[in-house]
Amino acid sequence: MPAHHALVLNLHQPPGNLEHLLEHADWEAKEILFALDRIPRSLWGQEDLARVHLSMSGTLLETLSSPGFQERVYGTVDCGKLLWHLQNTELFDILGTGYYHPVLPLIPPADRDLHLERWQAQARHLFWRDRFQGFWPPEMGFSMALIPLLKRFGYRYVVVDSEHVEPVGQMTWSELRYRPHIARHGGEEITVVVRDRELSDAQESGMDLDWFLAEVADRTRWCDFEPLVTTATDGENGGWFRNVTEGANYWSALYLPWLERIRDDAASVRPTFIHDYLDRYGAHGEVTVKTAAWNTGWHHGRGFTQWTGSDAQRRTIARCAHISARLHAATAEAAETAADDNALAAIIEEARWRLLRAETSCNVFWGDAWVDRAISDLDASEHALAEAEARLGAAAS
Repeated sequence: MPAHHALVLNLHQPPGNLEHLLEHADWEAKEILFALDRIPRSLWGQEDLARVHLSMSGTLLETLSSPGFQERVYGTVDCGKLLWHLQNTELFDILGTGYYHPVLPLIPPADRDLHLERWQAQARHLFWRDRFQGFWPPEMGFSMALIPLLKRFGYRYVVVDSEHVEPVGQMTWSELRYRPHIARHGGEEITVVVRDRELSDAQESGMDLDWFLAEVADRTRWCDFEPLVTTATDGENGGWFRNVTEGANYWSALYLPWLERIRDDAASVRPTFIHDYLDRYGAHGEVTVKTAAWNTGWHHGRGFTQWTGSDAQRRTIARCAHISARLHAATAEAAETAADDNALAAIIEEARWRLLRAETSCNVFWGDAWVDRAISDLDASEHALAEAEARLGAAAS
């Protein structure tokens, strides 16, 4: 039975991180930029077989599309051409995500819409398309309560981690892991695409092509259907993807030789776009997905301990929720009583984007190391919010 493989790469850099690295760790910044640029360069002329799903955070897209940043790194990587090549729909399918890369279940529900809305507005402009069929939850942080939100934004499917998927009714291990399923919540349903955790771990750290093909064959040998094997990792982090030596990185050591094997009829595992597989084979069976994230190398992803393990992390998340409630109340009041006050609207927007940027997952991932970044944005958001509340109070009196 042939197997279909969906490759998903998560590409994210925190706000200002590439600029910081250029100042303080120039080679690391170049490694990241080379890794990004290597993706389309490796696949030029491979449109007959190559299929890659990319999730690109809004902050990364913001950096790559900035004229100032493009000018700064010109001669290292041409970011304009990089973004243009990623518009190639024969090679790349762009997955939706959250603009500032938040762990969606950890932020207030009212802010989730804002992250998704901002990402779509930017991605439509940069990638020249109106619809994005798939959704990549930042950090694979998913809960069933997100389903109505994703449907409202037009998403057909969402990628989730295999460790957190549970069948409704009977289902074999092969069916659970290598078939898309339906998940339902709040009167809405969405297709769930299951990421194979173990194969993804191998993809992240580096794997031999013969091992990969044999492992896929072994894992799918009991399938009485054409399986969809999904692997998902970061695409610009780690030595396997950053290595600049020909024949020593993911693309030159594994992916391109794999395509040659397919052309020689020496490999039965073939790349596919998820939407093409769904069009042909559909989804089967119902599942539930536990509220959790992907594994980070030292944690299984349950309980969001990576982001909530310290008092400082928990205080930061709680402060985001507090400021968010005030912000949405001020926004509603402004819409009702001061809809024509452009100055007030600008102040509220300052408070809004600062809050959303504070919710970046990286700010509370590294223990307490980056919490100050969130605090800085929350301070600025609260300052702007206080000014907006004062103007609203003065207008009411």
